[in-house]
Amino acid sequence: MTNTKKVAGHKFLAGLGKTRLRPGGKQATEWLFKQAGFTPQSQVLEIACNMATTSIEIAKRFGCHIIGIDVDKSALEKARQNTHKNNVDQLVDIQQANASKLPFADNSFDIVINEAMLTMYTDNTKANLLTEYFRVLKPGGKLLTHDIMLTNPEQAQEIIERIRQAINVNAQPISYDSWLNLFSSIGFTDIKAAHAPMTLMSPKGLIIDEGFFGALNIFRNALRKQNRTQFFNMFRTFRQNRQQLNYIAVCSIKPK
Repeated sequence: MTNTKKVAGHKFLAGLGKTRLRPGGKQATEWLFKQAGFTPQSQVLEIACNMATTSIEIAKRFGCHIIGIDVDKSALEKARQNTHKNNVDQLVDIQQANASKLPFADNSFDIVINEAMLTMYTDNTKANLLTEYFRVLKPGGKLLTHDIMLTNPEQAQEIIERIRQAINVNAQPISYDSWLNLFSSIGFTDIKAAHAPMTLMSPKGLIIDEGFFGALNIFRNALRKQNRTQFFNMFRTFRQNRQQLNYIAVCSIKPK
C-alpha cells in the first residue's frame, strides 16, 4: 500500500490488510449474531457492508440470503471479489445504495445489520437513518448495530476531537444512555446492548480478528515508511483514550 496522504481510518486499515473494520471486532459481531436468530429463511440487509466480511460470514454459517449495500464503489468491487472467492454469490447480493434512502419496500427484511456507521453522523442524521432502517424492517424484525460509545460524556468534545484527528473522519460517538434513548425514540423496543473496550487496533484484538499471521502482515505493512505516521497516530490515540472509548453492540426490535 502506498499512502502519500492521510485517508479515512477504515480505508487506511483496509489497505494494510485488515478485514474487520469495526470498533469491537469479532467479539461485538459475534454478540450480534447470537441475538439475531438467523435461519436459512431470514431475509437480511447489511448496510455499509464494505468488503462484505460480515455478509459472507452470515451466508456461510447460517445459509440465509443477504443483500449488502454500500456507497463506496471500490469497497463494493472488493465485496464482489470476496463473495465470489468464498463461493457465496448465490446468497450474497452486493448493491450500490444510499442508506438514507434505501431502495427497498416497507417491511422487506427480517434482520438489518449496520456496523460502525451511525457513529459518523450527527444525532439528527443518526435518527433519520434509523427511521429508514425501521421502515424496511418487517414487524418483529431485528436491527443489529455496532458503534463507538463514550464512557465519559463530560469529556466528550475533547475526546471526539482527538478521534477525528486520528481517523480523519468526523466521528460523533455518544454515551450508552444516549444510544439506547435514540433507538427508543424511533420506536424500537426490547432493546438489548453490550459494551466493552474497543479492540480495533489493540494487538490482542488484531490477532482475534485477523489471526496471528494476518495481524503480523498488518504490522509489517504499518511499519512501512509511508504508513508509519498515520498508523502510530491512530494506535496511540485509541490506546491513550481506551478508558473513555468502548464499542457498543445493540439489538432492537420493530414492534409487531
